[in-house]
Amino acid sequence: MTLTADTPAAAAAPPSGRAIYFDGTCSTRNDVVVEAAAAGLQIFSSDRHLLDEWLYAELRRQAAPDGMLRLGRNGETLLARLEIRDAALASAIEDRAVTLDRGGAAERKLRRKVVILSLAAVVSLIFTAIIGVPVLATRVTPLIPVSVEQKLGSAVDSQIRATLDTKHLGAAFVCGSGANGAAGRAALDKLVGRLQAAAALPYSLRVDVVRRADFNAFALPGGHIYVFQGLIDRAQSPDELAGVLAHEIGHVAHRDGTRTVLQAAGLSFLFGMMLGDFVGGGAVVIAAKTVVRSSYSRRVETAADIYSVGLMHKVGGDPRALATILARVTADKDEGIKILADHPDTKDRVIAINAIAPAGATTPLLGAADWAALKQICAPSPAAAPAPAGGTASASGTTAVSGATSGKASASAPAPAGGTNAGGGQK
Repeated sequence: MTLTADTPAAAAAPPSGRAIYFDGTCSTRNDVVVEAAAAGLQIFSSDRHLLDEWLYAELRRQAAPDGMLRLGRNGETLLARLEIRDAALASAIEDRAVTLDRGGAAERKLRRKVVILSLAAVVSLIFTAIIGVPVLATRVTPLIPVSVEQKLGSAVDSQIRATLDTKHLGAAFVCGSGANGAAGRAALDKLVGRLQAAAALPYSLRVDVVRRADFNAFALPGGHIYVFQGLIDRAQSPDELAGVLAHEIGHVAHRDGTRTVLQAAGLSFLFGMMLGDFVGGGAVVIAAKTVVRSSYSRRVETAADIYSVGLMHKVGGDPRALATILARVTADKDEGIKILADHPDTKDRVIAINAIAPAGATTPLLGAADWAALKQICAPSPAAAPAPAGGTASASGTTAVSGATSGKASASAPAPAGGTNAGGGQK
């Protein structure tokens, strides 16, 4: 049959099919018939009552499961929508609505873009955490004012003290506060004073000996150094102790603790530092654990060793003393495991220290009496141990310590005090 003027093509029935219609005023599902007319969609109820008309130009594709074309209207304040599963009707609508995203290609492209951007964001965060934060911390650390770094050290110190004092000793956790420890504290201050004067740091160093049996020492940001009782017990000369202190002063001078804290605690702590907030959140806790458990890189440890050798030579002490105590303690099976774990390549460090240390005569940094008193800095006070009748004055207490070390082994150290004098340190 041939079409004539009496039977135009436009007279053909428009594509139609069943759909689900939500009018936007309630959640009721309406089974409707949708016709794809020339200008837009006509939505009829099951009894052929016209419910609504949507122009093609105002149609908007909405996210939908596979096999469904879900449509809304641009600028529509109501949540009206059509859900069409009739493939033929959906194709006809896409043919007529030229502005409609055909086949959901634009939506799928948008989803891929979101996925790619999300992955890029994750990679960026990982890159920032692994590379960006350490680099940023290294660049920022030298710019931090001394007063800010000392405030950071104080905030970290409050957390560290609670972590270390596992026996809850309180004020007694720090050695040198009792009558027996007063002479030892004075001797320590003398030793630290000589090192501090030679180092000429912008910090006022504070060194505390605490009642911990480990062979360890570490420095906080701002110049606070903790020395464990186990280090005092194992040191056989004042220069050995001074060599370890000089190493930790090197970490202070190079601001290694501050840089490590910033690297470990991340951007939140860095921003907190810029704002002067060191106590908010858990960043300070992370920072405290970082300082206590930090294992510096070989480069950082080498720099601190070189600093120790130079500082010991400057004050006239034995520049090889650090290598001496490290070699001896590392040789101990139990202690050596901890030293090697905390400080990488300790044996190589000993060799390197001895190689760069200048030769020449040295003088012990403390006299025999001061060193004997320092070895007793953590000795129990008279209140904790029976005292002779009539009590003991401060000066006589110092004499008693010196006398004890000349004839018998120290109560807190495994080696005789006679082996900790100048002769023992110059071997």
